[in-house]
Amino acid sequence: MLHVIATPIGNLDDLTPRALEAFRSAAIIACEDTRRTWALLSHFDIPRPEMVSYRQGNEERLTERIVAEIKAGKEVALCSDGGYPGISDPGYRLIRACSKENVPYDVLPGASAVNVALLMSGLSTSSFTFRGFPPRGPGALRNWFAEDADKAHTLICYESPFRIGATLEAALEILGDREAAVCMELTKLHERVSRGYLSDLVKEFKDAKIKGEVAIVIAGANPKFAKAKSKCEKCESVKV
Repeated sequence: MLHVIATPIGNLDDLTPRALEAFRSAAIIACEDTRRTWALLSHFDIPRPEMVSYRQGNEERLTERIVAEIKAGKEVALCSDGGYPGISDPGYRLIRACSKENVPYDVLPGASAVNVALLMSGLSTSSFTFRGFPPRGPGALRNWFAEDADKAHTLICYESPFRIGATLEAALEILGDREAAVCMELTKLHERVSRGYLSDLVKEFKDAKIKGEVAIVIAGANPKFAKAKSKCEKCESVKV
């Protein structure tokens, strides 16, 4: 069987007992970075099994081999460097292959930056959309936000710490001045969440030097989450 395992996004104590047992029983661990996964196993005194680096670039080549190993009766654990494999991380191709070939697999729940960021943001949780990583090009980035400009759902995405300012500026331009949150280093020692309107966050992160993982959460198209215009702004919008 294939065990799809969610691993900690920061705090190692978030690894569940089920995940620990699956790692201990696995004959093979397919992981994004063998060094990081070995550090996780070592923390819990789990003997090192056979490990293969299953990452972007070799997924297609290794999927066939791993499926064959499972069919031969081996227990295989699939994980990424943090969170769920297959969610903005390698893993989808292997899960899809098992599904198509009726190879048994299960998903062991655990930490996810999407859910943590959503709840830490303080924004609406009634409906939300996770879009992964936005495109890098300015035009493509604006078009990417435009797809959700009129939607009421809360929008969540991941972003590189080096592009937060540009991404927030594009969001402000296309979505308007809505409430949002920038969530950094979630569950880690230096966890920090900045909340405010997009215009405030643009100023805060324009030239900021940020390290680590980042998730951005933006309110949906609802007047209660939009910044009220001042009288001067209203006057400027009136054409004479």
